[in-house]
Amino acid sequence: MAETQVCAASDVPENGVISREVGDELVAIYNINGTYYATEARCTHGMADLADGTLEDDVIECNFHFGAFHVPSGKAVQPPCFIALKTFKTEVRDGQVFVDLDTPAPTADA
Repeated sequence: MAETQVCAASDVPENGVISREVGDELVAIYNINGTYYATEARCTHGMADLADGTLEDDVIECNFHFGAFHVPSGKAVQPPCFIALKTFKTEVRDGQVFVDLDTPAPTADA
């Protein structure tokens, strides 16, 4: 799947997260201090929508079992989560958020 327009940048509150369907993937879009990120939205432990969780700094905590992930890298940082989230290249152009499901975020290796 090529780069896809997902939402308006203004749809994502600062230091907040929303989820959107992109093709067959539920994607979480984050606005962390004006920088946008995208990960798979389903927790790798309990399949909950991470947009229903709590975002603190650059860590999203799942509301289901309280596992947590580092958003820029997708890495699991708090049990019971041990499997990283898929991350996606994200870009904001002309006030719109674009996500490329075929390309990991450049911060995924962080």
